[in-house]
Amino acid sequence: MNAHDRPALRLDFVRRHLPQAAPAIAPASSDASFRSYWRVQDAGSSRIVMDAPPEKEPITQWLDIAARLRKAGVHAPEILAVDVEQGFVLMEDLGTRTYLPELNDASVDALYASALDALARMQAHADTNGLPTYDRARLIAEMELLPEWFLKRHLEFEPSCDEWDVIEAAFTFLVHAALEQPRAFVHRDYHSRNLMIVATNSPGVIDFQDAVCGPITYDLVSLLRDCYIAWDDARVDAWVEGYRQRAAAGVNAATFRRWFDLAGLQRHIKVLGIFCRLNYRDGKAQYLRDLPLVWHYFIQAARHYPELVDFSTLLQRAVASRDLTVPAP
Repeated sequence: MNAHDRPALRLDFVRRHLPQAAPAIAPASSDASFRSYWRVQDAGSSRIVMDAPPEKEPITQWLDIAARLRKAGVHAPEILAVDVEQGFVLMEDLGTRTYLPELNDASVDALYASALDALARMQAHADTNGLPTYDRARLIAEMELLPEWFLKRHLEFEPSCDEWDVIEAAFTFLVHAALEQPRAFVHRDYHSRNLMIVATNSPGVIDFQDAVCGPITYDLVSLLRDCYIAWDDARVDAWVEGYRQRAAAGVNAATFRRWFDLAGLQRHIKVLGIFCRLNYRDGKAQYLRDLPLVWHYFIQAARHYPELVDFSTLLQRAVASRDLTVPAP
C-alpha cells in the first residue's frame, strides 16, 4: 500500500463510521512507531482515529491488549470501530492532558496515587494468558541495543574482546534478576507520556500494544524512574515501599527494592540504546535530550551492586566527559 494513499483511506474510514463528522481531520499525536493519531469532531464530541499501516504496525495485538485492560478496569480507550485490513481504529478521545506537563511537587502525589491504583488493578486483574513472555531472549535482545546504538554508534566506542565479556556478564546477571521475580501483566512503557488525566477512572492509559507477561517491578520502575522526569530519592523510596505493601506484601522490602533496581537497570540499558536508534535510524533527534537522565538513573542504581562494578566502569570510560545530547558525526 502506498503511504500517499493513507490520508484518503483515513478520510474514507471516518466518513463510513462518522457520516456527520466534520471533514477536517486534525493531527492529534504520533509516537515512536509508524502509528499516528488524528482527532475528528462528531456532533459536538471528539473522537480519535489511529492510523497504523498494516504492513508496519498490525493492530490486532493493540486491540487485544486494549480489551484486556478495559476488562481489568483500567481506562484504555473505548473502541468504536475497526478496519483491521487497512489499519484504522476509531476510539474514545482521552483528551490532551498527558501526565508529563502537569507533574510538579504539588500535583505528583495525587497523580501518582491514581497511576499506582491503575497499575495495581492491571497487575491483579489483566489477563496474561497467551501474552508474549519477558524471557531471556527478549531481555537480552533489548539490552543488546546498548552496545550497538549507544556505545558503537553514538559514542563511537568499539568494545574489546575482554570488554564484551564484561558486557555479557552484566546482561546475564540482570536477566537472572528479572526472571526470579513474580510474573505479572507488563505494559512496558508505563510512564508520564502514556498516562492521561481524564474525567473518570483516571488515568487513561495508552501505548500498551507491546504488553508482555514479565517482572512485577518493571512497570513500577517505568513510572517512578521515568525517562522524562525525575523525583527525589526519598519520594521514590516511599512510593516503592507503599506499592510493595499493597501488591507484594509477602516479599521482604530489601528483595523487592533489589528487584526494582535491577529491573530498572535492564530498562535503562535498553532505553539508552533505543533513544540513540531513534535518532540515528529514525531521525528523531529529540530523544537525545533525554539521554542524560537515563544515564543518571543507570549510574545511580548500578553503584549499589558489586556484580555491575566492572560494567559500570566500562560504560563510564566510554562516556568520559561526552555531552550525551550531541550526536556523533
